[in-house]
Amino acid sequence: MIQFDKVTKYYQGRAAVSDVSLHIEKGELTVLIGTSGSGKSTTLKMINRLVEHDEGRITFGGEEIRRIDARALRRRMGYAIQSIGLFPHWTVEKNIATVPALLGWSREKISARVSELLILLGLDDSFRQRRPHQLSGGQQQRIGVARALAADPEVLLMDEPFGALDPVTRATLQQEVARIHQLSGRTIVLVTHDIDEALFLADKLVLMDEGRIVQQGTPWQLLTQPASDFVRDFFGRAELGVRLLSLGQVGDLARQGEWTDGEPIAASMNLREALSQFISRQQESLPVVDNQQQPLGVLWFNDLLRGKEPQ
Repeated sequence: MIQFDKVTKYYQGRAAVSDVSLHIEKGELTVLIGTSGSGKSTTLKMINRLVEHDEGRITFGGEEIRRIDARALRRRMGYAIQSIGLFPHWTVEKNIATVPALLGWSREKISARVSELLILLGLDDSFRQRRPHQLSGGQQQRIGVARALAADPEVLLMDEPFGALDPVTRATLQQEVARIHQLSGRTIVLVTHDIDEALFLADKLVLMDEGRIVQQGTPWQLLTQPASDFVRDFFGRAELGVRLLSLGQVGDLARQGEWTDGEPIAASMNLREALSQFISRQQESLPVVDNQQQPLGVLWFNDLLRGKEPQ
């Protein structure tokens, strides 16, 4: 869906992004991560022409982006940022409807879309007439995501969308983005500096440093097959084990057909969280239930040692 071919961007004679080649598949959640100043946000902004590239070629759906009117291009791409940028004197409904209104949608269609997005993001219709100052930080961020999704864009671009939020709210919204991606199959490109966030969300991980791509692949590939010492150090040699556990789910390792006493854990829980459960409960085995809360099997502590690549 999106292709970078040897793309470079200069600022004051210096390459902020240098010789970047990147292919983003339709329906893929790609996370750009790297050190401060690595060029990840610049790379994201070149996709919708908020920043124009100087060398190379960027295509969207097979078409060179410079052949597409910039405003038309941006209306095909939702854009959510850390500062949210809601219009303070507009209602939630009017903020969400910004792009559909520009596209000439009818009031009825806009109203239905607002209701659909509020439900998707765990908010009810009582929020429609509220203004941004009446919302919590997490609620404002949800509205920012809803606005980015309002016109049903082909691509959702997200630049450090949860960076200013507290850890609990941030974790909740990460779950929301993962759920939206799973339900909609939307192509999402997200920039973050948070390693655990990147590992949790990414189908493809793109690690950048000094304007270049150092390595790209699945989270499992970057953790288990690092291309350099920089990659190993970035993800933390000492934390490799627990980060690998965060990629797998309890259901992947549960022994089906077995059962044991105790409060069950969910098959969808990641193995890093399961490790915490083993330690806090001081047990060698834990019962596991599926999404319908039906018995699935048993997870044994020793089985955490035989991790495998997520499917």
